[in-house]
Amino acid sequence: MRCPIRFEALLLIALVAAGAALAATDRFVIGAFSAARPGGALPAGWLPLNASGSAAPTRYTLVDDGGTTVLHAEAKASASALSHPLRVDPAATPWLRWRWKISTLIEQADLRTREGDDFPARLYVMFDYPLERLPFVERSKLRLARALFDPNLPAATLCYVWDGKTARGTIVPSAYTNRVRLIVVESGGTRVNRWVDVERNIADDFRAAFGEDPPAVTAIAVAVDTDNTGAFATSYFGDISFNKQSVMKPLPGAGAGP
Repeated sequence: MRCPIRFEALLLIALVAAGAALAATDRFVIGAFSAARPGGALPAGWLPLNASGSAAPTRYTLVDDGGTTVLHAEAKASASALSHPLRVDPAATPWLRWRWKISTLIEQADLRTREGDDFPARLYVMFDYPLERLPFVERSKLRLARALFDPNLPAATLCYVWDGKTARGTIVPSAYTNRVRLIVVESGGTRVNRWVDVERNIADDFRAAFGEDPPAVTAIAVAVDTDNTGAFATSYFGDISFNKQSVMKPLPGAGAGP
């Protein structure tokens, strides 16, 4: 995508509009796609976010996959996201759980360049990070970006990706902004066309990416984008949840995990 931070800005706007908040709970399902009907409406709370610029939007639909309803994304030189505003305390429910499946890698993609900033699957986690906590230089850069692009650009985001080349566990800044950190959670084509279960401790990941304890989560988003490379990609997302403890068990309809 030409500018990944645009999604996070729109997500914060959506959060204010929705006034979404989560009560303390051991488990909260954000993406209950398996409870929906194939071809039907998205579960409550999910918002389409189209990218700025001339790129066409990625197409998102609910489909049946082996008897389970999942989210299907199809991108052809396109870029957009689906988001869910919320408020989660990473200290109370730090475990983020989801599953995804891709049908192809993007051969021209390169996560370290703007020209190659495309992925067959992304999952964003946005945080309510205070601007005043940024170092002076980063604070100045973000203020400039907010003045030029959008006043609501967030100050800290984790973006989990499936990359074609970079090793799992790699954490790097986005090619567009140091305030978005990419975390490679799946790499290569070994498990293309297979469901892959993922579980991440977002509090630990935030510390590894930004070097400090995380503030509250304000939104999550899923995205498939191919606007920079012009490639075609089709991917699937299963149920998404926040959990108090590790729950690495097969999700509804899940196949073999890691």
